[in-house]
Amino acid sequence: MATPSPEQFVELLAPPLRQAAAIARALEGRVANRPKSGEETAVKQALTVADTACQETLLVPLLEAFPDVRIEAEEDTASVHGFATEGDALVVVDPIDGTLHSYLDAEGPYAIMAGLVLASRYEAGLIALPREGLFLEAVRGTGAWVSRATGKRRAAEPIADGKRVLVSHGMPQSVRHALRDRGYEVAMGCGGAVGIAPLVRGVCAGLRYASNDLGVSVRGRISAAIARAAGAHVVGRDGEAFPEDEHTPAPILVSAAQERDARAILDVVAASGVAG
Repeated sequence: MATPSPEQFVELLAPPLRQAAAIARALEGRVANRPKSGEETAVKQALTVADTACQETLLVPLLEAFPDVRIEAEEDTASVHGFATEGDALVVVDPIDGTLHSYLDAEGPYAIMAGLVLASRYEAGLIALPREGLFLEAVRGTGAWVSRATGKRRAAEPIADGKRVLVSHGMPQSVRHALRDRGYEVAMGCGGAVGIAPLVRGVCAGLRYASNDLGVSVRGRISAAIARAAGAHVVGRDGEAFPEDEHTPAPILVSAAQERDARAILDVVAASGVAG
């Protein structure tokens, strides 16, 4: 069975990621929500033609090159059924992270993400913030790189400027107020944007809270892996390193350029009791 190396994975999907970002941008404001059935919340139900088009843009070249990987994709598009159902290599795809709030309602950045899991651990990842024109790639143990729609690829690293904290949609008001009381500017964003927040200029940290039993989803961990590869402080509820695998339960994700901001944000979370 052919399994991509982390480097091959990034090289293969970097061009279609840009294409998917261009598709998403072109369709902004032009597509309607066509809710999926069988989902319990409006967030999970949200679906547009942009989601399916972006997903197929990523999956078609992946299926042609590496059909033996397993796939964990957000949407049920045609290419999904061509991949293997067994094996250690897993590719995780979220064609538009934040469809309802960030894409349709324009409440903060949305993201397009793909990650490679080998033996249950994230080894590579790519993410685009189409509205911001930002593209990031990472390979575990090697580093992360950032580029714009036009411009050279360069090493990505945490940017310790600004006091803005990106928080996930649904963050309790008490947490947002407490962050503002600490002198932070609070803005909303999709989970993927939250994970790479300290790699974005003017944003010092990101905070994500998942209220379900499993915590941050397998798709939501792609951006955490990218931020970690870039050298950001990526921690869980108790300040421990956020899990590198795709399934260990973790309800809180904090990604920060500086350790002091990570600690301050975790203090706010602990005092609020939201993840107790």
